[in-house]
Amino acid sequence: MIKRALGRSGLQIPPLTFGGNVFGWTVDEAGTYSLLDAMVDAGLNFIDTADVYSRWVKGNQGGESETLIGKWLKRSGKRDRVLIATKVGMEMGPDAKGLAPAYIRRSLEASLARLQTDYVDLYQSHQDDPDTPLTDTLAEYAKHMESGKVRAIGASNYTAVRLSEALITSERHSLPRYESIQPEYNLYRREPFESGLQSLVKTQQMGTINYYALASGFLSGKYRSPADADKSPRGRKIVETYLNDRGYRILKALDDVSEEAGCTPAQAALAWQIAQPGITSPIVSATSLAQLDELVKAASLTLTHDQLAKLSQASDWH
Repeated sequence: MIKRALGRSGLQIPPLTFGGNVFGWTVDEAGTYSLLDAMVDAGLNFIDTADVYSRWVKGNQGGESETLIGKWLKRSGKRDRVLIATKVGMEMGPDAKGLAPAYIRRSLEASLARLQTDYVDLYQSHQDDPDTPLTDTLAEYAKHMESGKVRAIGASNYTAVRLSEALITSERHSLPRYESIQPEYNLYRREPFESGLQSLVKTQQMGTINYYALASGFLSGKYRSPADADKSPRGRKIVETYLNDRGYRILKALDDVSEEAGCTPAQAALAWQIAQPGITSPIVSATSLAQLDELVKAASLTLTHDQLAKLSQASDWH
């Protein structure tokens, strides 16, 4: 599988990133092992997780995804075959959030312990922390990069303005810079990335690993009428959010392109993203080997200029 450069980090990643939020949530331990083994064998060797995954599940406290990945790493011995990205900053409990140096230090050690590894390839600020000076956060990251515990750093959910400020701070104070950004981006939700972040990451030679690549499953074509709201726990919200004139227009274009290209709507939606300027590797998840196989095929799918243009026109947000 052809790899892509993640900014100027030196990391080479596949055109799709596997989202580890499902581990410990909708995928159990046995399923985690099965998916990770198959994923690596297929060449999708970049795993994105976070310390907070999956704290939103009743009975969970956060760290469940990292723990399962760590068990798999120890069991499989495949640490040298994968790249692991995790995050810090979201609330993990009372007074346990943000990007203050002491909290980063404590959180990184906890993540490394759960992952059962000596280092992470990409350590990301999960959200901006306006209460902590950028110099403090970046200087702390510098220490962990110097020690070898972190290979590169990235940011998630930053605005273009704050990301620009962070990059300026890095250059001004000779500190490590964020090599990647993790925003929401898909055929339905294009504006936040395209209206500011896209030009910034291109100019600064950064990588983009975007989340909600399939708009919570809407772009798979699974939800086409209000009656489909019962198809999943998130179904009602998906129907309320996406089933409108623009959503139907996007689904029609995906149907046309997928039929022409001999692929599924989900594969067409992902191939469109992979082809967009500034996008390095959309984040996608699977809960079964069949779903994983669909993702693997999407990673190698190339749409024609006309097919890409049809999807762009149908989803235009201007």
